[in-house]
Amino acid sequence: MARILGSPVARAARVYGGYAPSATFRMILADGRPAFFKGVNATSNDYMRGALPREERIYRELDRYIHPWAPAFLGAFKRRDWQVLLLEDVGPQTMPPWSPAKARRSARSFAKFHASTHGRPLPRWLSRTEHYEFAGIWRSLSESGELAKTAALARRHSDEAREWLDVALPLLRENAERLERLRAPHSLLHFDTRSDNTRLQGEQLRMFDWNFACVGPHEIDAAGFAQATETEGGPSAERTMNWYAEVMPIRDTYVDASVAGIAGYFADRSWRPPIPGVPRVRAFQRAQLKVSLAWAARRFALPEPRWLAAVAD
Repeated sequence: MARILGSPVARAARVYGGYAPSATFRMILADGRPAFFKGVNATSNDYMRGALPREERIYRELDRYIHPWAPAFLGAFKRRDWQVLLLEDVGPQTMPPWSPAKARRSARSFAKFHASTHGRPLPRWLSRTEHYEFAGIWRSLSESGELAKTAALARRHSDEAREWLDVALPLLRENAERLERLRAPHSLLHFDTRSDNTRLQGEQLRMFDWNFACVGPHEIDAAGFAQATETEGGPSAERTMNWYAEVMPIRDTYVDASVAGIAGYFADRSWRPPIPGVPRVRAFQRAQLKVSLAWAARRFALPEPRWLAAVAD
């Protein structure tokens, strides 16, 4: 590691956070420079062992597209059963707490990221269909009978929830299914932009955990960020989207499809059993269900989903 970094490590501190566990350390090198260590080994879960090699490829091959939003790639190595990334240290958590000023600066910087690749030729190995995953979820929930499991999250108000979902379903399904028909030009997407994967440095949003990077409509990336920001106590998703649109124009039908698709994703995930080794994900997904479905209700002029108040935190 010292050979790659050009200096031995003088001290290191373990960093905890995020939802997918990995060995992460903030380091100070003997020459005073900071660096960041992220590694997986045989004890890591299957998701992390698959994610790290993909993230390494993103850093190696997409630097000209992701700089300066991404931390600088300092190197990588394998030793025994370890696979390690060495990155620029972008510092400690900056949000939450969110403020309107932080949300505005973050949204505008995120918009600049999407604008920088909008319509540009991007490597063919990047998926162009990742956002399709969100297109058919409402249909699947309806046809499988699993919409009842979403309604059951409201416990004593499950009947009210099911009635609301039955009324809203045609509109949500119709809009989400448009995700498969949204035409280019598209942008490079981070596709997992939450506070635990970002830092704010002045006006610059820094993003890491790039293993989901793909190409698609920028509106779905922006909408995902906006609902996550509101979920964490920040401004409403609409306000964040308005700040984003000050820099990067958004297309209303693309936002409609994205909001419906994202709400469907959390309607499908939030009732599922806990993920082994990742205990906090489902609780956060239930919180995201509340925000994303309430946002969809406002956007599509649906009745207020008051049953969401009964969904457990």
